[in-house]
Amino acid sequence: MTSMTSRFLVTERRAIVGLASLYASRMLGLFMVLPILALYADHLDGATPFLVGLALGGYGLTQAILQIPFGLLSDRLGRKVVIAGGLLLFIIGSVVAANATSIYVVIIGRCLQGSGAVAGAIMALLADQTREEIRTAAMATIGLSIGVAFGVAMVVGPLVADIGGLSGVFWFTAALSACGLLILWKLVPKAPRRMAHRDVGLDRRQLRATLMQGDLLRLDFSIFALHLILTACFVALPFQLEALGFAPAHHGWVYLPVMALAFVAMVPLVIVAEKYRKMKPVFVGAVAAMTLILLGFSELGSDRIALLALLWGFFVVFNLLEATLPSMISKLAPAGAKGTAMGVYSTSQFLGAFLGGTLGGALSQGLGIHSVFLGAAVVGAIWLAVVWRMPAPRHLSSEIVPLDAQSMGMLDTLLERFASVAGVEDVMVVPEERVAYLKVDRQRLDAEALARITGNQWQRTDA
Repeated sequence: MTSMTSRFLVTERRAIVGLASLYASRMLGLFMVLPILALYADHLDGATPFLVGLALGGYGLTQAILQIPFGLLSDRLGRKVVIAGGLLLFIIGSVVAANATSIYVVIIGRCLQGSGAVAGAIMALLADQTREEIRTAAMATIGLSIGVAFGVAMVVGPLVADIGGLSGVFWFTAALSACGLLILWKLVPKAPRRMAHRDVGLDRRQLRATLMQGDLLRLDFSIFALHLILTACFVALPFQLEALGFAPAHHGWVYLPVMALAFVAMVPLVIVAEKYRKMKPVFVGAVAAMTLILLGFSELGSDRIALLALLWGFFVVFNLLEATLPSMISKLAPAGAKGTAMGVYSTSQFLGAFLGGTLGGALSQGLGIHSVFLGAAVVGAIWLAVVWRMPAPRHLSSEIVPLDAQSMGMLDTLLERFASVAGVEDVMVVPEERVAYLKVDRQRLDAEALARITGNQWQRTDA
């Protein structure tokens, strides 16, 4: 819900910029290792492809285990305290890995990096800092910062590794987290309140119902499979590039144009999926394309032009799915359950990263790097079977309506009044938060009727 005259307040702007920068710097530190670890780990004592894969995905295990507890802990101890603690754990993990002389210590360092699982606490702090009217735009900024961080990491990681080696990359990530502490301390204002937000945080009362919804589980499996494939592929892809004459120091310059062109190609597909309501065919087509690309990596990866074309296609599909899967979660989650659905979704993502590194390392060590792509293609085929019969998601948007004093005085009839508005498909009224969570069909929504209930002007958002 966004008032037509709403503006970002100074404190909101500071919070959005600061927390987006904090989130991006943290994700940049995690992603930078992805394109270089397999290539630069050969000097470590005990290094094997399996253990390198475990180091690559190890952060995902601790992240998956601890992200929900950290979010709940932030409700008790305070957002900034928990975020600062998570950043300190990330710094400690980076320093441990930077000083490692064996692969086992790198694995410990990566797990410590992941244990600073503050994503949920950051999103909760952003919700505390922003009004309901502008929260959708604030969350979108965080999402954009993650995408930018991934692209930058693919370029910067190889460049930093060329200068300082694997140790230099971990020292760089430690410095990024130290900057994050400074941003948290100096730029992000103190939250005026600390509340539960059902659009952001996990509600344990809704967890069982969320886990029983088949369509949401398909999307949880989708993000699990996507990050499994991503992490597994980077056990092998750097070696394929090196075998075709691309020096490790130049891998960043390979990824830069490929990522840029992939982003350009991805945007029209997102528009087709969202604006023209072709979400299911675009989604299923992307999964099928990913499976074929993985087979192509195995069969055609010895040709330079073919490999670059496949790499471009891989990033088109990856970026497309990274952009559309959260949108589909938002469409399918019941009113007021988006935060819970996203919590399960994020846990699935990190588990996928962990198992992808482990599986990729095991296949590479046992059967060679080409088997990594074949194994990933099998996962892609299973993924395609899982989503093939998935019904097309309804194009519903999540909206948050702040309740004024007059609305709060009519709680006994408010639910029925919201439900009677054309285009409102689902509603949950939460008196303790003084908001109502709606799922609406924007093409059918009677904005004037909704405004009469809320006392606010209504304007489309991009939830």
